[in-house]
Amino acid sequence: MEYQLHRVAALALIDERLEELHEEFGDLPQKVKDKEKRVLNAKTMVEETKDILEKLKFFVSNAKNTLTELKAQEETLSKQQFAVRNNKEFDAITSELASVKQSQDQLSTQLSKEIVKEDNLTKLLVEQEATYKLEATELKELEKEIRELSIQQDDEVAVLYAKRDKVYPTIDAKIVHDYVRIRTFHKDAAVQIKRNSCSGCFSSIPSQIIVEVRNNLNTTRFCENCGRIIIPEEFVIDDELLNSI
Repeated sequence: MEYQLHRVAALALIDERLEELHEEFGDLPQKVKDKEKRVLNAKTMVEETKDILEKLKFFVSNAKNTLTELKAQEETLSKQQFAVRNNKEFDAITSELASVKQSQDQLSTQLSKEIVKEDNLTKLLVEQEATYKLEATELKELEKEIRELSIQQDDEVAVLYAKRDKVYPTIDAKIVHDYVRIRTFHKDAAVQIKRNSCSGCFSSIPSQIIVEVRNNLNTTRFCENCGRIIIPEEFVIDDELLNSI
């Protein structure tokens, strides 16, 4: 590639191809990020529910043991009532018996509520685990899709970057500076003149500028409307141009 505009055209084609490859991923990377958050949230909910359930089961187990002990204590006190020797002892045992029964009633009521809560949380946990499993499966599918797409692209991307690294240093520093600056506004920083118009913004190019572009292939001219570098229509910008690098 003898002239600067040929090199700029090649660079523009390389960047266009790289951009197309990048766009093949579409919104996949964002979908993965969103799905990762959903998986983490689902996992957190499962862990929190398991923690609550563990504490509930511990309480239920202890409550049942306590009720068994209170029942045995009630039976013992009931028997003692018939073995008392005076009213004072009878009243004391009766008071203690009433206290034991009250404790039983309170604990039984609380236990019933906690058992219902445990049952509801167990059902909820099944749903949460199913949601977590589904979200995790969908995440793996998205990650697999990205991996497969990356594998397909790896060789082509490597070749394109190798060609870019080869052609980039051969372009004048001033032209490179303009090219990089324009790419902050337009993905296609250098475009061809087609039918006397800029193919980037479709504005008409004055005939004098078209002639100047054709006759000065080592300097750059810009579209007066969009600011892109304009390339002669006669240039063939295709794989053959890239193969010449």
